[in-house]
Amino acid sequence: MKRATTKLISCSKIATSSTSISGNFTPQFTNSSSSISNSPIHKPCTNHNLKPCSNSNALFYKSYKTHHFHNNPSQNYSTHVGITPDFPFLKKSSNIAEVLTAAKSAEEMLKAFKKMEANLDEGEIGFACMLIGFQLRQEGKDPEKIVSFANRALAVVDKEGENKGCLFVASILELLGSTNYSLRKYNDALGFLNRANNILVKLEDDGKYDSQDIKPVLHAVQMNLADVHGAKGMIEAFMDNLRKSLEIKEVLMGKDSREFGNANRDFAIACVRSKDFKDGLLYCLKALKIHLALLGENSVEVGHDRRVLGRVYNGMEEYKKALEEFQLAQKVYKNCGCSSYLDHAVIDAATLNINLGRYEDAMNTLKGVVQDSENQFYILTSIGAVLIHQEKFADAKRCLENACSVLDKQEKSKPFEVFEVYLTITMLYEAMEEFETSISLLKRALSLLEKLPNEQPPLELDVSARIGWRLLLMGKVTQAIPYLESAAEIGKVTFGSKNFVLGYVYNNLGVAYLELERTQSAAQMFAAAKDIMDASSLGPHHNDSIQACQNLSKAYAAMKSYPLAIEFQQKAVDAWESHGRSEEDELREARQLLQQLKASARGVSTKDYPTKTVPLPYVRADSRDLQAPQPSSESSTKQLSG
Repeated sequence: MKRATTKLISCSKIATSSTSISGNFTPQFTNSSSSISNSPIHKPCTNHNLKPCSNSNALFYKSYKTHHFHNNPSQNYSTHVGITPDFPFLKKSSNIAEVLTAAKSAEEMLKAFKKMEANLDEGEIGFACMLIGFQLRQEGKDPEKIVSFANRALAVVDKEGENKGCLFVASILELLGSTNYSLRKYNDALGFLNRANNILVKLEDDGKYDSQDIKPVLHAVQMNLADVHGAKGMIEAFMDNLRKSLEIKEVLMGKDSREFGNANRDFAIACVRSKDFKDGLLYCLKALKIHLALLGENSVEVGHDRRVLGRVYNGMEEYKKALEEFQLAQKVYKNCGCSSYLDHAVIDAATLNINLGRYEDAMNTLKGVVQDSENQFYILTSIGAVLIHQEKFADAKRCLENACSVLDKQEKSKPFEVFEVYLTITMLYEAMEEFETSISLLKRALSLLEKLPNEQPPLELDVSARIGWRLLLMGKVTQAIPYLESAAEIGKVTFGSKNFVLGYVYNNLGVAYLELERTQSAAQMFAAAKDIMDASSLGPHHNDSIQACQNLSKAYAAMKSYPLAIEFQQKAVDAWESHGRSEEDELREARQLLQQLKASARGVSTKDYPTKTVPLPYVRADSRDLQAPQPSSESSTKQLSG
């Protein structure tokens, strides 16, 4: 049991990381186990709507609710954007605009449209379908119905060559892009959004429209692109979209506005999540400067800024500065009477003390708020982490059981927060080598995630892959396969068939199939894993790529296809040789396996030839260390927490 404490060096970093700093920011690529995520001040938003409002001859977009502030109306910035006095495909004599924009709901719009449809020409139908589509999205109606109306509008546009590049077309494409994203049709969404982006950039360059008319639509497109790229695990593109949207916000909201300060803080959080602490510091200090000038030291926004700043300094290993910022945040929240936010600032400080080995300080801080906390499950989970560090495992288990009891009552009111804390608790049980309990809670988290309206595929992939991997290590092969197969399917849809994440899932599926003597299927999985890893940023000389290659060799050996087995084992030997002295043990073993294979090919019995293949710890798709994820031959916790 003593080694559990060693494992927790990394685990403690996630013990409380499910508490949030941001106002309302959730990049889709993130996983709760390693990042700043949800809390009472943070709700994921995937809707960057442009809202149609009434005007006799025009479509206007008003009170555009930004990606970050939609839960707080006071934080929405308003633009009143007139997008030309006439729809390009609409007769000037038409009254369709007045009729539809006078409607108070999508239902009223639809009734009016049905009454008039038979007497409308194509241009009027296209315009009506566009308005109805926007209204349906505003009201959160069935996305399939939104796509249907938006496609009808786009069909009208596509027949008109000269107007294909107008602002209305870009707006329809943005609507289609965001709605296809909500349907998890990511490739379709990218197609529509990239087309919209190209149109808008060209319009800005041509000067056909006022820039203030274009930028709200362009902002919506960039934020939706960020959502899609995040969901697909394309971190660089995700960050690029967020950066561009921030530049647009500066123009629309003003560089000294409270909202722009919030936007800078949100971007700083994205930087922290991608481990770009230098930029994170720059943008967080900008946010703090703006909010201090506007609101003074004792404002909630300043408290949020200081929490983010503490996380930045923590990432930069400037722990004294980090602790100072967390303590300042606590002071601000106390002065503002924000007890919920205060809890999270306390957890931040406690987590830092845990990582620094100051367990008594961490425990005293947490005990001071646990009884009166609105977020008791966060506090109890953090206390559990401290107790594990102190090797008080029985107390830790009781504490985590209490946290789970509190979570049971919060599932309906705070489903995403509960999901994240479940993931954290599973890692703490892993650290105590309580694997059955960990798997049980992972299954519970997966069940909860599937019920969420805006389920995030990368999280579903992560949890399914973790369950499958852990079951595999426990020898429960038949139970592991459905979870691994589900993870593989989600991975293909979410990240594409060549993403390196699938290499890990396929390798573990190969291990499972070989255990059940499904040798042909196992060889196919190992071959796919090797091809993906070799072609990815890992490359053929990465430890995990080499292990997949050796697994493939063993699968061919099990099929008695010795020439192929020898070929791939030779590749493994060559790859290990490139590591030099750092991997001498692995090289020695690989050479021994190669000689045994050659003996088997000659008909010499090699009873000691190891046929056991090696499962690989799942590496999350949102990790910034995608270029070189560190393989682990030790415990599951190190991989799962990082």
